[in-house]
Amino acid sequence: QMTTLERLLNGEFIHPSTWFGVIFYALVFLTSAWVGLRSLRIALAQLEGSFLDRTSVGFLRRMGGALIWVLAVILYANVIPELHAFGTALLAGASVASVLVGLAAQSTLGNMIAGLSLLMYRPFQIGDSVQLTVPVGVQTGTIEDLTLGYTVIKTQANQEIVVLNSVMASQAIIKLA
Repeated sequence: QMTTLERLLNGEFIHPSTWFGVIFYALVFLTSAWVGLRSLRIALAQLEGSFLDRTSVGFLRRMGGALIWVLAVILYANVIPELHAFGTALLAGASVASVLVGLAAQSTLGNMIAGLSLLMYRPFQIGDSVQLTVPVGVQTGTIEDLTLGYTVIKTQANQEIVVLNSVMASQAIIKLA
């Protein structure tokens, strides 16, 4: 008969098929994701100003964070035997769902592609003053935020204008000095 210490040393307690192992690995992956997010933030803070502008840092922080969480969930599902079949079915279903979502969300995907285009080519950045035409007329303001789906502009009257990136990419924007 094995003692508790012998079981612990043999890895029986932290085996992914036991409840203790499931919780242990959940904590390991949550901690790893948290450390990854902190490391990403620190690395991007170091690069901001010298290599990257504020716009790129915000974009990379959001995309990197999403990637870290997705990777942690996928790896966790592959480690736990009970979730392995579920993870495989989830990946197969995700491919079908992605086609359906892509067809249903063409305008949203167009905004995301436009957002990537704006972030890559950088016709303007956070903090730039711009003039653009909106339904109420010509507005002047400062770019406050640029995400994958929309751009936020704060006017001189302290109003926020939220413009879809597909609109920002397709209309003439005057960048003020």
